[in-house]
Amino acid sequence: MNLTDYHFELPDELIAQKPQARRDASRLLVLDRQTGAFEDQTFTQLPALLKAGDMLVFNDTRVIKARLHGAKETGGKVEVMVDRILTANTFLAQIRASKSPKAGGRIFVEEAALTVTGRQDDLFELSSDDLTLMDLLDQHGEIPLPPYIKRAPEESDGDRYQTVYARNPGAVAAPTAGLHFDDAMLAQLREAGIELGYLTLHVGSGTFQPVRVQNIEEHQMHAEWFRLDAGLAERVNAARARGNRVVCVGTTSLRALESAYADGEVKPFEGETDIFIYPGVDVRSCDGLLTNFHLPESTLLMLVSALAGRETILRAYRHAVEERYRFFSYGDAMFIR
Repeated sequence: MNLTDYHFELPDELIAQKPQARRDASRLLVLDRQTGAFEDQTFTQLPALLKAGDMLVFNDTRVIKARLHGAKETGGKVEVMVDRILTANTFLAQIRASKSPKAGGRIFVEEAALTVTGRQDDLFELSSDDLTLMDLLDQHGEIPLPPYIKRAPEESDGDRYQTVYARNPGAVAAPTAGLHFDDAMLAQLREAGIELGYLTLHVGSGTFQPVRVQNIEEHQMHAEWFRLDAGLAERVNAARARGNRVVCVGTTSLRALESAYADGEVKPFEGETDIFIYPGVDVRSCDGLLTNFHLPESTLLMLVSALAGRETILRAYRHAVEERYRFFSYGDAMFIR
């Protein structure tokens, strides 16, 4: 349970800085979690790896322009990174400034004002005084690319750092396993008899926060809001009852399903989850996971290790490094089955 047990060496040049020309052009490392065997394939081969009646569960959250640049009343520069939307005009955010603002302090983004109304741990609660939050972000925000992408956002990121099925605004980071799917792939899956289901989990900025304790069991996960409706719960339970596989597209979908699992089945749920899935925690709600490659010593690496075993995952990651797979948000994919 030591943090260093989840370390691996990753050359910087394997961290994808831009997406592939085509969404479905990525490579796919297929990992059998029962035998530990893996093989190199391409993402376009995914339909052949599934059977009619199997189900894919997607996260249909939509990334908002969550990063704002502004100034305090004193003129000092401030960066505001939205974490969670609370109401139409209030939200929680990370703030980067030379000196943290106090309650009652104001931040100006162009002509619009934000007021700091309090704190929740390391997050600041703010209210938008002049515009609704979504109007403010639409007018002045920028797409919040992850910190390991070492370039400024480009116009194309507004499309490519967004899944083609994104519907419900509220995420500050993309559910990146879904970035590989285009409309043609979704149509091909439906034609092959694969069920497609959707839930919403708004990914928060805490997904990028490092684990700061050596004993990972002491780590406190950030909270994220999700909604899983009765129709999806019924379909997931029915698929598994008839012997088909339920495969989560992305760790966010898995976290939501697992949070909604109780009494031997997935149940409807709307609210926050701070579930932490790591080796020793049984994954009971699904049968497989399609995911990107994750940061060393991250909670997401621990999650996939819970599903397939730490040594198996690290062995697969070493193979991915040797074979020059592309890592992280704009990188290649892994199918754990």
